[in-house]
Amino acid sequence: MSRFKVLTLGLVALSVCIFVLGSSLQKASLYSEAATIGLHVENFKQLSNRFQSVAREKGALYAYEILRRAVLPPNTDVHLLGHVVGDELYTQRGVEGIADCTQEFRNACSHTIVIGALNEFGDEKAFNLIHEACRKAPGGSGAYTMCHHGLGHGVFAFYGYDLQKTVAFCKKTGTPEYNNREYVECVGGAIMELMGGGGHDRTAWLASREKYLNTKDPLAPCSTSVLPREAKGMCYTYITPHLFEAAGGDLSNPQPRDFATAFIFCDAISRNTADLRRECFGGIGKEFPVLALSRDIRSVDAADDNALRLMREWCNLAPHEEAYRDCVRSIVSSLYWGGESDPHTIIRFCELAEGTDRDRCFDGMLEEAKQYSSLQYPRAELCTLMPSDKQALCRAALL
Repeated sequence: MSRFKVLTLGLVALSVCIFVLGSSLQKASLYSEAATIGLHVENFKQLSNRFQSVAREKGALYAYEILRRAVLPPNTDVHLLGHVVGDELYTQRGVEGIADCTQEFRNACSHTIVIGALNEFGDEKAFNLIHEACRKAPGGSGAYTMCHHGLGHGVFAFYGYDLQKTVAFCKKTGTPEYNNREYVECVGGAIMELMGGGGHDRTAWLASREKYLNTKDPLAPCSTSVLPREAKGMCYTYITPHLFEAAGGDLSNPQPRDFATAFIFCDAISRNTADLRRECFGGIGKEFPVLALSRDIRSVDAADDNALRLMREWCNLAPHEEAYRDCVRSIVSSLYWGGESDPHTIIRFCELAEGTDRDRCFDGMLEEAKQYSSLQYPRAELCTLMPSDKQALCRAALL
């Protein structure tokens, strides 16, 4: 090769490097608030106000970019910060804003869009608008039903935190096409709101907690007649924070002893209702990916092996094999997140197990993949990512 060609290629390579570096620096400069927005905050409210200000001044979508990059204090609830920005997105774009909502921050954006529609239009008019909006929710096949989970948050607040009225509304959302999944996801959203919401009317929310939660029965309201049988499973899935609280734990930072006690609470559910026991034990497991990462749900795909081992270690606090299996199964589901997460993480989680535990883990992953399609990782590609001894099983199950 001539010196001229070598020199030319070198100049081209240098130009590319300069362009890439320049673009990176420009992007870093563009979102410079990300490095400072979390500094010197005294509480979550102050942090929320900062994100609200950015969303109002520069647009909600810009604020979501800041939230993706922000350096935040440990144990910050990023999901709730996503709600704060979502409120501003609804103000700026209305129901159509759901087309801009990704699955990031555990669907916080779509949650707030449907809440906004309810508050603006009322339950009857908003019903059709939300159904249509949820069909536009970006992501894989799980995006539509998770949008109805967000609906549950909003309906509960709209009805003054009345569970009976909320359940009646949620029931209308179910369709045969999705085996009424919209209905139970909607109820799940309401229970999650009962556990850790209250942003719309804190006084009414606190009154509802007094009404529905019972220190003598940590499993209430799931164990009571307030919830119909078909909705109880989803209730047990989302009641977990209250179980930690009933165990004497600090909800901002529950400890392994609280996990162990929560398992015992779930063990009180009759063995004649195996599905409800499974959801309760699994509900505990679903919390572990978030807790192992100091509540920073942005980091789930980047979880290192130590965090993944810790999740399984906490499941080992279960009182017996049944509870342990349900706990791990739920971690698998949470890591897969309807096909929206990077499958490399869940594969590493399964690879860290041994023997039958490893086999069950991969079986659980394939069950999730059967249920939810992924836009980023189609089934054929997913099977190529699996370890060699699981690829044939993956192809048989998915293809």
